[in-house]
Amino acid sequence: MRAIDLTRLALGAVAGHRLRSALTMLGIAIGIASVILLTSIGEGIRLYVLSEFTQFGTNIIAVNPGKSDTTGGNPTAMAGTIRKLTIEDAEALRRIPQVEASMPVAFGNARVEHGERGRSVLIYGVTADVPRVWRFGVRHGRFLPEGDPRHGSPLVVLGIKLKREVFGEDNALGERVRIGGRPFRVIGVMEPKGQFLNLDLDDTAFVPVAEAMSLFNRDDLIEIDVAFRSAAARDQVVADVRRILQDRHQGEEDFTITTQESMLSTLDRIIGVVTKAVGAIGGISLVVGAIGILTMMWISVNESTAEIGLLRALGARRGQVLAFFLLQAALLATAGGALGVFAGIGIARTLKVVLPRLPVNTPLHYVFAALILSFVVGLLSGALPARRAAGLDPVEALRAE
Repeated sequence: MRAIDLTRLALGAVAGHRLRSALTMLGIAIGIASVILLTSIGEGIRLYVLSEFTQFGTNIIAVNPGKSDTTGGNPTAMAGTIRKLTIEDAEALRRIPQVEASMPVAFGNARVEHGERGRSVLIYGVTADVPRVWRFGVRHGRFLPEGDPRHGSPLVVLGIKLKREVFGEDNALGERVRIGGRPFRVIGVMEPKGQFLNLDLDDTAFVPVAEAMSLFNRDDLIEIDVAFRSAAARDQVVADVRRILQDRHQGEEDFTITTQESMLSTLDRIIGVVTKAVGAIGGISLVVGAIGILTMMWISVNESTAEIGLLRALGARRGQVLAFFLLQAALLATAGGALGVFAGIGIARTLKVVLPRLPVNTPLHYVFAALILSFVVGLLSGALPARRAAGLDPVEALRAE
């Protein structure tokens, strides 16, 4: 019996029981659709988080006060701080050969007011290095001037959303605003930057770090961001940062160094695990579909006992009978898998339309993997009934009529 004949027989057997075949395919389709949908959401979230962090560049090292074993450099580690980070620490790091900029950072919330309008926003205390270190651009005016970070001037650069909220369509350059009750002169308005992990970067203000420390009554920094010239120099720069700060902190490593690469690698690994976990949850539906195929194929073997005997009597070999039933199972599972792929992608795209901020991404290799998975599930589910059919004695099978 030729392969084409086996294929025609298998297609005829599947088409001969339309309702039963459709219900069996539906079980596989639900499982594949669940896997596609959940992994698409997981992959979308992974790419979203990675893009959020990489928008600031990858040649950045963040130094936070307090020793932490996490790669996040979370400020909660400051409870164990022995010595605070200072502007002098940032200036010392600036002298490392491969360092392009070393920027001290302090921030807090304060109300920005102009006339009758006002808004409580996040105030960043930084230096003139923001455009280089964070890749922020200025739309109107200029950014904070170069100078000694220990001695600031009451100047402010507004995020574009904050400017619209406080000044409307009026020109803000040269105007004065009150921040925390203190007067500041507006010298610039930033380019739109969007959100970073639900933090609206356009609804912020930037002032000299010394002014921010005075405004928020701080004598230490929240963070020092170090930008270096080449990715190849990262390890050396990290080692130099650690050595210099330890020397300045009496030999204690009471700070946390976080590289963009380590942070992105950790986030990628965590989100990858979550994606696989939700995919496994969706895979439970595949087990149900596989049981459906097994049940249907077992019934099909019982119903086709006489036909199996006739095939064997006409010269069909055991391997051909085995292939016949395996092919039925594979066709059912693959057709159900294809239906599930289309359904999963359709639901994912519908969610993207209904919830535009939900990150959804379906890589092409997920689609091929889902189809291969459904094919394999079909073969595994049909293996036992196919072996039973191939093992029937031709004479006994013909008597079953």
